[in-house]
Amino acid sequence: MTIAIVLLILALLVGEAMLPFGLPGLWVMVAALIGYVLAVPGGGIGWGTVALAGAAAAIGEALEFAMADRFAQKFGGSRRAGWGAIAGSLIGAIVGVPVPVIGSILGAFAGAFAGAFLAEMTERATVTDATKVATGALLGRIVAVATKVAIGGAVLVWVLLVVLLRKAAP
Repeated sequence: MTIAIVLLILALLVGEAMLPFGLPGLWVMVAALIGYVLAVPGGGIGWGTVALAGAAAAIGEALEFAMADRFAQKFGGSRRAGWGAIAGSLIGAIVGVPVPVIGSILGAFAGAFAGAFLAEMTERATVTDATKVATGALLGRIVAVATKVAIGGAVLVWVLLVVLLRKAAP
C-alpha cells in the first residue's frame, strides 16, 4: 500500500470520526478525495468518485437540517418550531465547542430542543405541547447525526473498495 493510500484512508477515518461531533467530516472526506486525485493521477480514484462523494455529502447536509424540522412538525410543531430547532442546533453546537470531546454534540442536541421549545412557546403553545415538539426536534437531531455517520461510513467503505479493488486488478 502506498503512502498516498494510507494518508487517504487516515483522512477518511478522521472525517468519519468528526461526524458525531457536528463537524464537517463529510467535507473533509471529499477534500481528501480531491487531494488524492490531484496528487496521484491515475491512482484508482477518478473525478466521478469525487463527484458522487460530494453529492453524498450535500445530501447528508440537507438531511441534517431537514430532520429536526420534520420531526418537530411530526410531533405537532409549527414551522417556526422547525426553524427554531435548526437555529438552536447550530447555536448549541457552537456554544458547546469549549467542552472537550462531547460539547458540540450535547450543545447541538440541547440547542435543537431549546430552539424548538422556545419557538413553539411563541406560538402560544402550552408547556406540555412545546415539550412534545421539542422532544421531536431532539429526536430529529439524533436521527440526523446517525444518518450523516451512516453516509460517511458508506463513502468510506465505497472508497476503500474502489482503492483495494483497483490495486488487486492486474
